[in-house]
Amino acid sequence: MSVHLEKKIYIAGHRGMVGAAIKRALERKGYQNIIGKSSQELDLRNQAAVNAFFATEKPDIVLDAAARVGGILANNSYPYPFLMENMQIQNNLIDASLKSDVEKFIFLGSSCIYPKLAPQPLKEEYLLTSSLEPTNEWYALAKISGVKACEAIRKQYGKDFISLMPTNLYGPFDNFDLETSHVLPAMMRKFHEAKENGHAPVTLWGSGTPMREFLHVDDMAEATVFAMEERFDDNLYNVGTGTDVTIKELALLIQQIVGHEGRLVWDASKPDGTPRKLMDVSKLAARGWKAKIDLETGIRETYDWFLAHSDRYKEVKI
Repeated sequence: MSVHLEKKIYIAGHRGMVGAAIKRALERKGYQNIIGKSSQELDLRNQAAVNAFFATEKPDIVLDAAARVGGILANNSYPYPFLMENMQIQNNLIDASLKSDVEKFIFLGSSCIYPKLAPQPLKEEYLLTSSLEPTNEWYALAKISGVKACEAIRKQYGKDFISLMPTNLYGPFDNFDLETSHVLPAMMRKFHEAKENGHAPVTLWGSGTPMREFLHVDDMAEATVFAMEERFDDNLYNVGTGTDVTIKELALLIQQIVGHEGRLVWDASKPDGTPRKLMDVSKLAARGWKAKIDLETGIRETYDWFLAHSDRYKEVKI
């Protein structure tokens, strides 16, 4: 698909970590007709408001990076909004895009859509083959319904609606709130504040043995733009690096980069989550895209960004 630079591109969630990275990636390539609305300007859970927005703006392309997100604690604590609000957001966007006859719709999901004990690495065809990880099944179910909605539209209407499933994302503008953040930014903040507190001990959840894959958000943004500019034959593609590390290895790397010299304690009474989540990224690689930012480089860049913006977190009680 050849995308002309003047096409009107709507990024849902343009102020979030992923949406902001996509906007930067588009601007680097010369796209200028990019639109976005904050949640205060447009409540994506409100179907009438979303339909009115599409009727007025008439976007050519829609990139859906809008979602209610969080880690194990947030998913466990707020199952209903993680299920319902995500379904409301994506359903309104998908349906309005179909009715408005947009040229291309890209739905961004998460690797948590795959079964808890699926074979590794995770292939796209493993979707719905067995049960989900209980600690984030609410979010996963919402995202699965979005993938299937886009697949149904492709099947019934022949529209160019596709889904990209990224592995664990991190980078600038990440969420560093310890109650709602994912593992990498939570670790970074914990180690930083412990270092500031005289290298105090840091306690982390679980055993440290689960394995996780991490993708820099700028790589995810580049993958999204690549998918936008291409015409794909299928509806679902994994996005990742194809390599993973143990949570303990991640913790030691972040600890070293932050410069924390205190003790590291693992609280085995807390859940580990899925034992392993490595993505099979061969399908997207076959189309000509692969990640470029290695984990250490990405974490160093993210920590530099955190230090430049750490004032916003100082008043939040741990």
